[in-house]
Amino acid sequence: MSIGIERLAIDSAPGYASEEENRTPSIAPSLTYSDDSEDQDEPQPPEVTPRRRRASTRLIAQSPADVQRITGESTQQLLNRCCGGGCCMNLQKKEGLEYERVPLPDNDAFRSLGLKIGEIPTTLTKIQDMPEQTAFLQSIRRTSNSASPTASPTDSAISFGSQASSPTFESMPKELSLEDLDTSIQPPSFVQPHPPYHVFPAKIHNTRELTRPGAEKRTYHFDLDITDYPHAEGVDFKVGGAIGISAPNESAAVEQVLDLLLVPRFLRSKPVLLRTTRGRWPTVWGEDQARELVTTRRDLLTWCSDIQSYPPTKPLLRILAEYALDPNEKKILMFLSASEGQGVFCDLRTGPHISLAQLLSAFPSSKPPLDLLLSVLQQLMPRFYSLSNDPHDSNEVRDEEQRRLIEIAVTVQETPDWRGGCRTGVGSGFFERQSRKLLEYQRAGEPAPQLYVPMFKGLMANPLAKEFVSDGPMLLIGAGVGIAPFRGFVQHRLKNANCANKVWVLQGVRDSLVDELYGGEWGVHEDRVKKVVQSRRGESRYVQDEVFHQADLVWSIINSVDGRVFVCGSSKGMGEGVKDALIRVAKKKGNLEYEEARRFWGLKRDVGQYITETW
Repeated sequence: MSIGIERLAIDSAPGYASEEENRTPSIAPSLTYSDDSEDQDEPQPPEVTPRRRRASTRLIAQSPADVQRITGESTQQLLNRCCGGGCCMNLQKKEGLEYERVPLPDNDAFRSLGLKIGEIPTTLTKIQDMPEQTAFLQSIRRTSNSASPTASPTDSAISFGSQASSPTFESMPKELSLEDLDTSIQPPSFVQPHPPYHVFPAKIHNTRELTRPGAEKRTYHFDLDITDYPHAEGVDFKVGGAIGISAPNESAAVEQVLDLLLVPRFLRSKPVLLRTTRGRWPTVWGEDQARELVTTRRDLLTWCSDIQSYPPTKPLLRILAEYALDPNEKKILMFLSASEGQGVFCDLRTGPHISLAQLLSAFPSSKPPLDLLLSVLQQLMPRFYSLSNDPHDSNEVRDEEQRRLIEIAVTVQETPDWRGGCRTGVGSGFFERQSRKLLEYQRAGEPAPQLYVPMFKGLMANPLAKEFVSDGPMLLIGAGVGIAPFRGFVQHRLKNANCANKVWVLQGVRDSLVDELYGGEWGVHEDRVKKVVQSRRGESRYVQDEVFHQADLVWSIINSVDGRVFVCGSSKGMGEGVKDALIRVAKKKGNLEYEEARRFWGLKRDVGQYITETW
């Protein structure tokens, strides 16, 4: 990390005096922000010539609270950035240690990591132990007339020649067999995402891009056909509910990892026996227990392990170090796994997202066994998306059959990719690829193949769905894709004529010409119920500004019988800003002090009148 948690100091340039020597008033700008501050400049004090010295240090922070004040980070952001290893105190060379300059790998992947490695100690301490291997892959061979079994290749070409015998199909228990399931459209059945639900391959009925060229973020709309969804799996779909999506890793990314590990192509989709010693993996919500099942290497990397969303861990780096054949690569990886490399490791974790393929490309001599990597990779988790329609009312006739549809909106999340351009998130990238495939066929006027989304009913009791009621005034505040579930709210409420004047929507967008979602699709005269606030056009206001501007409306709704205020969208910026605006409304309209206003909204949250769904 570049900023220490325990102590933060700034070295002044030569010619400055220390505070102990010069007690003149500080002319440094305030490190705290005040809403009332118009300018951070302060009057200049009388000029005093300090006694020159070579260097001095001025302490400006000595606690986490001071660091938060300077960086403007929330507590959670601060915790996410800090690894807790005290790396900020380990930046200086230690006396008595010998150092050497190790040649760095000469490839673009390594340079993209941005590691600032100078000299490395020849002796390292507190090196990460090799992690416990909890997953084991064993090839399954068919019986033949040969006199003796032939050992099957392992998962890394580096370690061919293992003499471990492999089970045969005839020796396998009947329940251990590769299931007859199309894993190109849904995960293996053992990936149970959320009991009692199982993954269902829902057909994509239609898709379209909601944003226009020039939008900062692309958002897509999907109509999913749930006519055949298993009715035995619990409650029905609800307004404001969220479905879970078991999105796979991109096939090209999976193949790249397998290529980098030198796993032979003929083995990738071949049945393999997976044995685990403990844990939930490769399930999501399964019991913590040992398992034996038959699957394939490709399916495990596609559906079960996240290869791009999490920062590198020391156990992963330690495995790469153990199997690195190049001595310089091994030294660097061991350094990152040791106490002396804690600062560089922290920079690696808190920098840009790093994929597994990027790490393997950065240290090309390391080819660890796939099953050992699977033991330390993070579980690939489901993504959740709120319904953007009233699921009780959406039907369409297709092929002379009435089909039941649910609708969702997905905004594509992107991060810079080391090879140039951007890499999309696991879930949003999957949706974008599916949408573009279908749209390409439609533009070409060709019949499209059936495309699917692996989904499960999931969370129909999330806060938005749980607190939605059919009567009472309701204010809906959202920005970006957070506005999507409110479209279903309005559709449902406006069926009841008594509610026509009891729904108000505040929608925050950057520029309504390119990124206003669902404009003209609310089923009403939108100017009567919806106010669009643009942050980069016109008055350039944020939705939180409009919340305070509508203080009378907010105060009236929240103090009405069954009145509710819903907030949905990103917690960073919008969520925090709306929360602050609501507190200011309570201070102004209720004549409350800050803490009283904060407690007021806390009580409203407790009784289900103030509902937030932020991420």
